[in-house]
Amino acid sequence: MAGRHSRTRMFSSPAGIAATAAVGVVLAVGGTVGAVQLTSGEAAAPVVADTVPAAVSPSATSSPSAGASPTASPSPTVTASPKATRSQAASRARTRTATPKASATTKKAAPKSTVVDSGSCGASFYDEGQLTANGETFNPDALTAAHKTLPFNTRVRVTNPDNGRSVTVRINDRGPFIEGRCLDLSRAAFETIASVSLGELTVKYEVLG
Repeated sequence: MAGRHSRTRMFSSPAGIAATAAVGVVLAVGGTVGAVQLTSGEAAAPVVADTVPAAVSPSATSSPSAGASPTASPSPTVTASPKATRSQAASRARTRTATPKASATTKKAAPKSTVVDSGSCGASFYDEGQLTANGETFNPDALTAAHKTLPFNTRVRVTNPDNGRSVTVRINDRGPFIEGRCLDLSRAAFETIASVSLGELTVKYEVLG
C-alpha cells in the first residue's frame, strides 16, 4: 500500500452547501448575461438612480388649490413726508412794523406862460463879440435878443410865419436902431427859425409874462 495517497472526503455543512449553490447560480446568470451582451454587441448602460431628494419650495406646500387665482397683496400706502417748517423767533426788541411803500414822486407841471403883448415887426441878427447893455458878455450861440424898451430878462417867443418855426429868447441888450425892426436876435436864435443868408425877415412876436 506504500506510495499511495489516500483522499479523505470531507462533507460540508448545510450552510456551505447553500453558499456553493448560490455561487453557481450567480455564475450561471452571469454567463447568460455575458452571452446576451456578446450576441447583441451593445453594452447595457448602467442605470444610476438619483437618490438626492428634491428641495421642496415653501410655495409648493402652501400653494392654493387648482383653479383659484392668487389674491394680490395690497401695495403699501406711501405717506407724504412732513414739510419742513421754518420757525422764526419773535423779535423781542421791538414790534415788527410793515415796511412803508415808496411813494411815487409827482413832478409839478411848469406853469404855462401867458402872453402879455404880441405883434409883428422886422427882425435881424448880429454876432459880433461885445458887451451887452445889461453888462453881460455877448454870446452869439446863446438864445438872446436886443429890444429897444422891454425890460431885461423878459422872455419873448419869436415865430417865423413862413415856416411856423419859433424860438424863445431872453432880452439882454438894446436895439436895433433901424426903422421897421423891433428885434435883433443872436445868430443862434435867428438860425433856429430861418437861414442867416436872409439877414432880415418879418416875424411875429409874443411877450411872455
